[in-house]
Amino acid sequence: MPRILVIDGNVEEIRARQRAALGYDSGDGYARVLGALLPGVRCDVIRPGDGPAPLPPGRSLEDYDGATMTGSALNIYTGGAPVERQVEAARAVLEAAAPDPNEIGKQYVGQTCAGTWVRGRKDGMERQVYLYQVADNQECVARCGTQGVVAQTAFTGNIAIELLATGKLQGYKGNPEAGVRVPQEFGADDYVQLMGEYGFPGGVLEMDSEYMRARDHAAFLDGGRAS
Repeated sequence: MPRILVIDGNVEEIRARQRAALGYDSGDGYARVLGALLPGVRCDVIRPGDGPAPLPPGRSLEDYDGATMTGSALNIYTGGAPVERQVEAARAVLEAAAPDPNEIGKQYVGQTCAGTWVRGRKDGMERQVYLYQVADNQECVARCGTQGVVAQTAFTGNIAIELLATGKLQGYKGNPEAGVRVPQEFGADDYVQLMGEYGFPGGVLEMDSEYMRARDHAAFLDGGRAS
């Protein structure tokens, strides 16, 4: 039968009032309910609010099939040792039961899209574009040994280092040759070209705007004349 760890969230003063009124306290009450729902279940109750609450001799958190925490008359915002010990107990249970994020992330199937919606003016008209880069998680794991979102973040720095090393990370003509600069001060062509060479090509999606409608209208007229 399963074994369940019950973490009583109350201190002895509160549990004494519970026993006086009900004949049992919150931790034992949880164990009773679990026993009624699943006859034969084995429950161990610990009470970290009172002090260090070791597990029964020979037991570790990995031995339990589940854990539950009772309600509590304490409030986390008041702090204090009883609250802190309960938080530590809950954290220990989570660490013992939760999968390793480094491993589960490699099992994700899907793609991540990082992008920026840019608004400005082009040829005197309002224009909007979405600049984006899509990475497949499984491809990144196979090629880089890491998740897609991590790979998307890391390759940008590698490109910047290469541009620095080759002397291509420079501002536009007339800008100061040294000093602190924002990304908009740098020419983007060399960077965008290297994105594809590094295996992370970017894309541009033209959004609805005055510029887009004018461009489409001009293309429509050109097509009509050609026919």
